[in-house]
Amino acid sequence: MSLLDKSPAPGGLLLDDTQPLTASIEASQTLQSHTVCGISLPLPPKKLIGNMDREFIAERQRGLQAYLDFITQHPLISTSLFVKKFLDPNNYSANYTEIALQQVSMFFRSDPKWEVLEPLKDMGWRIRKKYFLIKNKEQSKERFLLSWVDLGPDKFLSEKDLQSTMKLLTNLSVRTVPFELTSESSALLIRPFSEKGSLRDQICKVKPRESHLKKYCNPKKSQGLELEQIKLYGRQILEGLKLLHDSGLFFGHLHASNVVVDEGVCRLVDIENGVLGVPSILRPAFTQLRKINTTESIDVFCFGHLLYEMTYGRPPDSVPVDHFPSVPYSSVVSVLQSILSTEACKSGMPTVPALIQTPLFSDVRLNHSEKLQIKVPSRLKEALKEAKGSLEKRLREEQRLIHQHRRLTRAQSHYGSEEEKKRRKILARKASPSLLSVSDGCFLSAAGSGASSPPTCPSSPAPSSTTGTPVHLPVCPLVSVFIISIFMSVPL
Repeated sequence: MSLLDKSPAPGGLLLDDTQPLTASIEASQTLQSHTVCGISLPLPPKKLIGNMDREFIAERQRGLQAYLDFITQHPLISTSLFVKKFLDPNNYSANYTEIALQQVSMFFRSDPKWEVLEPLKDMGWRIRKKYFLIKNKEQSKERFLLSWVDLGPDKFLSEKDLQSTMKLLTNLSVRTVPFELTSESSALLIRPFSEKGSLRDQICKVKPRESHLKKYCNPKKSQGLELEQIKLYGRQILEGLKLLHDSGLFFGHLHASNVVVDEGVCRLVDIENGVLGVPSILRPAFTQLRKINTTESIDVFCFGHLLYEMTYGRPPDSVPVDHFPSVPYSSVVSVLQSILSTEACKSGMPTVPALIQTPLFSDVRLNHSEKLQIKVPSRLKEALKEAKGSLEKRLREEQRLIHQHRRLTRAQSHYGSEEEKKRRKILARKASPSLLSVSDGCFLSAAGSGASSPPTCPSSPAPSSTTGTPVHLPVCPLVSVFIISIFMSVPL
């Protein structure tokens, strides 16, 4: 097996770890003084909770369901390996840390100048991405960050084009990336380690080496930035996005943890994530919004999240956002409304050049040294265009399925509601006398001498009475019309 080569996920599928998982408690039963509720976590025994009657168990079941719903809907907790393994053990049973160590060990055997100082456990939110603090034996004082990651379901470049793109992108991150390596299934990168951490670490005032759940789930000292910092950092980030878009490259992973501030200059990191095909942490949010269906609109949507976090010291709880907390920066709120409001999410995102021209960012002056250019070979540009189209096609298909499921759920909820059931009962009671009189005229029988009775239902043909056997007429069309009207009363 060559360096970094390994088998894909079980079943040969590349999983999207941002896909939300749900858990429902379907039933409960008493077993050996315990109540098992359809999940692997049992309820406490009877002697501890004091009661096992039906109502008490039902109350406990509702409480546990609310607890599970909270876990599966939390943006950080729901992506943790513990939750994924509990809800989907078939797809998350692998030991990803052990796999990463094996691949990194193979790399160090091929390039012995590097040495591992310590693994940075759970430094990032990705299940299939692991970090190690390393050093170069020839430069013992400088520290580097090694990251190993599985390729994702949105990887559409060939291995050759992927390697060419990676070499192109690594020079645009924080200073120079000393080493990058890709294969058919994974990638390994080494970049300088920032002791100050990411922009999110600075906003939350936490140490960069700690677990991301400990750092970001409930930070105690987080604080928004000053207006001048928001203007400068925001303009620099927008210029970086414009540079990528003008070069035909796509990012899709902009958030505060992927921004590093180096001597007053914001630089984007992990910009290779787009071509590696790994899913964005905000994918569950923008898949709900059908107007966000291009890589450019995804970057603008992510920028709105980042701008909100720079302003308020925390990301928005949900999107759309129509009520923004009061801040002394009205120009910031106007930009946030143009990206995160209900109207913006329904009508579409503004462009990056349009955001640069807003009063918030238009008067920010940048040093010429901050401006870069990317020269993309024409052949590679065409491959990136095709990969971008495939990525957007997959996104639109997922949005279409979510929209269909939402419509079906609304229809089922409406049809099963108490109000709709009462309405159907009222219609049935009103129609029952007329249906009875119609049926008396429509279901006739003739017998004996062959004398025919005139039909009382004008739409029914006269019975042929040449024999003494009963003749049953067809159901009156009014009955069918009534039945059809009940089903057509449910709006989809």
